[in-house]
Amino acid sequence: MSLLIRDVVKTYAMEGEDVRALRGVSLEIGDNEYVAIMGPSGSGKSTLMNIIGCLDVPTSGTYHFDGIDVSTMKEDELAAIRNDKIGFVFQTFNLIPRASVFHNVELPLVYAGLRPARRQRLTDEAIAKVGLADRVKHQPNELSGGQRQRVAIARALVNDPSIILADEPTGNLDSKTGAEIMEILDQLHAAGNTIVLVTHEDVISRHAHRIVRLLDGRIASDESVTDGPVLPASQAGATHAPPAADRRQAAG
Repeated sequence: MSLLIRDVVKTYAMEGEDVRALRGVSLEIGDNEYVAIMGPSGSGKSTLMNIIGCLDVPTSGTYHFDGIDVSTMKEDELAAIRNDKIGFVFQTFNLIPRASVFHNVELPLVYAGLRPARRQRLTDEAIAKVGLADRVKHQPNELSGGQRQRVAIARALVNDPSIILADEPTGNLDSKTGAEIMEILDQLHAAGNTIVLVTHEDVISRHAHRIVRLLDGRIASDESVTDGPVLPASQAGATHAPPAADRRQAAG
């Protein structure tokens, strides 16, 4: 799995004028990387996450997801990529209120057209991974915030995605519960998953092995948490960062 973003510009029309949310961003993320995207409000981090997650397309520039050019895809094509290859974890959980834990987690498999027996097996496995096997019949309003986020993570995992995108995954949780959710994401990364998370919290970003900071729609820095700078700020986004495996080997 790899993501390759080149010279991406994203412009929105707002109140009669064009606003550039991204101003020529280039970024490469390799297999099994754990990347945090940070930046102040208005820096472009949410826009970049939307493009990485195939929720939006660039105004200009290119984006290759797992070798596929998704830059100019239509909405139905993007939806297929999202359902097959991307697992989303949102700050607000985005669960269906009157559906059980099981049915919330199962939903991506229903969209994928899997047969009931296979949906049952994969859903049970995903729920067990996040420690909620005893809550399968509960509805979201019967769960704590941390349990709801675990359901969201199980839903993100159920279709065996190429990448997990977590947008402020601890934003609605207390520090203890947030630490438990980050431990789950750490375990998923250790199991081989590629994870990209958006956060404004330094303590959360330190779980990642690489931190990309945005400012005014551009990459200001791109650093390895363990190995020091991957790219100097003046060159961030201009060249490829070393693959995650190479950086880990260099670390010892």
